[in-house]
Amino acid sequence: MAKEAKPEAEVAVAATPKKSKKLLIMVAVVLVVVLIIVAGGALLLMKKHSASADEESDASSETVKKSEKKSDAKEVAPVYVALDAFTVNLVGDQFLQLVISVEVADLHVGDRLKNFTPKIRNNVMLLLSGKNASDLITKEGKEALANEIRDLISDILEPGTKGRDGPVKEVLFTSFIIQ
Repeated sequence: MAKEAKPEAEVAVAATPKKSKKLLIMVAVVLVVVLIIVAGGALLLMKKHSASADEESDASSETVKKSEKKSDAKEVAPVYVALDAFTVNLVGDQFLQLVISVEVADLHVGDRLKNFTPKIRNNVMLLLSGKNASDLITKEGKEALANEIRDLISDILEPGTKGRDGPVKEVLFTSFIIQ
């Protein structure tokens, strides 16, 4: 009987490598399938992430462009041109001494304003000499005068333009004395 036991042990030992090879192949196949699934999932996530990153970058670049436009508009410093003092006789034997600064659209308009200074001073003097002191004392009177001067200068620089859309944005009084 001892001889018969050996062959069975050899058969068992011989059968074990065949089963382990099959088991090893099955584990390898399962690992490959799992790796393929993980890799596919990772690729999908990367594509979604890159697509959302592209959308975010597009949105952020649009925001940056908008903020650049706003900051460009904010960064452009206003251009002011100061004019010499005006001293005129008002209607009713009173005097007006007036110093103004003119806000213009850009430096080019500021240069044009300087070129037209004699004509501007003449027309402003004529405008002022026809005013009553009582009309200019009030805040509303001063604002109306500033608008009239703005329109007058704009019309000289670019005939036919009036209001804030013209080359002159605003007229500011730096000194306003009535005696």
